[in-house]
Parts: sequence; structure tokens; C-alpha cells
Amino acid sequence: MCGIVGATADADVVPLLLQGLKALEYRGYDSAGIAVLEGQGLRRVRAQGKVAGLEQRCRDNPVQAQVGIAHTRWATHGVPSERNAHPHASRERVAVAHNGIIENHHELRAELKAAGFEFGSDTDSEVIAHLIEHLQDQGLDLTAAVQAATLRLEGAFALAVVGTRHADQVIGARRGSPLVVGLGQGEGNYLASDIYALLDRTRRFIYLEEGDIVTLEREAVTIRDAGGAIVERPVKQTALHPGAVDKGGYRHFMLKEIHEQAQAVADTLEGRISRGRVLTEIFGVDARQLLQQTQAVRIIACGSSH
Repeated sequence: MCGIVGATADADVVPLLLQGLKALEYRGYDSAGIAVLEGQGLRRVRAQGKVAGLEQRCRDNPVQAQVGIAHTRWATHGVPSERNAHPHASRERVAVAHNGIIENHHELRAELKAAGFEFGSDTDSEVIAHLIEHLQDQGLDLTAAVQAATLRLEGAFALAVVGTRHADQVIGARRGSPLVVGLGQGEGNYLASDIYALLDRTRRFIYLEEGDIVTLEREAVTIRDAGGAIVERPVKQTALHPGAVDKGGYRHFMLKEIHEQAQAVADTLEGRISRGRVLTEIFGVDARQLLQQTQAVRIIACGSSH
């Protein structure tokens, strides 16, 4: 499963983007990349293979920026390669990181080629960057262009978008694929496909709803629903910490999870049992009656937890 990270901040976001990708490595991937706005220009660094390889490229040719997006890719359309790695760009003015599948990409590709756009990858995702740039050419600002583009896309997606015409913004959009906003405290705001990517920056999150479009600026977050109306979404506070997503010295995550079982059980019971009695009231006024009627417990899980 692919991973997305985005940020607009008052300091260099490149270390944050790379660290966020590392936190999402457990999902699996075959390539990685970042796109940042340097001055008035767009710069991309991409690599096939591990995030460590991407990080080395960023060290070899130093990158610094206050606005950027990043992505880890698991190949669907197009083989694993640097040219197919995200973020994809249109005329080096718009860059897009995309999770999901665009089902009508063949039709969109033909339309955009006819409009003069040239493609540099075999992916379905590249059509999104060109479509957004095409809509900006028609006079739309970046947020409006992303919103209009999503209406043309068939399939599931989570998007992170940056563009040189609105160099202080990161735009996010989702349909059928998760995307979360991380709220800073005046120093910046963040975007990711999973809160684990942002835990070293914030504990306050907004989970975007189906069809939402979000405009991130350093000191502002504006969310629009599928109809374009500005809306408020609830802010959630998490007790998770960054250590929850690193291997903590173990060789792999499964071994870490095995050794964490005792503490995980203790954390689950904490505050829910007192003097040998289950505090059913914390689950609601009807909890005791419902639990007494329970005849079986079914557990579902996936991955190593299964």
C-alpha cells in the first residue's frame, strides 16, 4: 500500500518528509520520492528502492524547502522504476502524489496528449498532474483545479498536490482512500495517508471525509466538501507516540509485536479494571446489560497481529 506525506512549515520540511516516509515503510513499497517548492521552482528527487536511497540522493544534492510532498509507491500501473516513482509532475509546475487507481486514465491520457501534454511515465497517476495543470491554464486556482480534476477522475484516490503558482500551499483530496491532516501550533500544518507519519510533529488530527478537499497553509487549514462548501471537521487527539511505529531495536515489526504483547494487554486494561472489577460504566450506561447478554467474542485481525 502506498504512503503519502505533505507539509507546509516555517522550517525545512525535507527531513520531516523523509522521516514520515520511514514511518510508513511497514506498508511495503518499491520506490520513493519527494517534490518540493524551492523559491519559484519545483524540484523532484525520486529513487527506486528504499527510502534510505532517496535520503542519500537528498544528501548528495542538498534539498531545502518549506513546502513539499512525498510518496512511497507499490507498483500497480507501470513497472517499479524511477520514472514511474511519485510524485509525478506536469511541466514542472504541478506535482502530485497519489494513492489508489484511476480507472479512466486511458481516456484522460488521450485527451491530455491531444491538448499538448507529454507523459514521462507509464502510470495512471501522471494524468492527474497534467489534468490539474490543464485546469489551471483555464484560470482556476490550485484548490479549484484539484476540485475540478477530482470530478473527472473515476476510481479511488488520496492526493497530495503542490504547484508553483500557489507556492505556500499543499492541497489534499480523498475518495475511497484515507487521508489525514496533522495540525501544527503555528509552525506549520501537515498531511499524510496515516497518522504514524506525523506523530513526531503533532498529536492533533483531522480525518478527512469522503470527497473532502483540504488547503494547507502554514497557519491555516481550509476544508471543502465534495460540493465545494467550506466545512468544519472534528479534531481528534491521539495518545499514540512515535515509538509505536519504529522497530525499537528488533529485527522486524513482527518480533517487536510479539515482545510487546504483555505491555499491550496492560495498556488495554489500564483504567478499565479497579480492585478486580471491570468498570463497565466507562463503556456507557447500557454496557453492563449488553455484556451480560454476550454469548461469544469474535476477534478479527490482519498481518502479524493475526
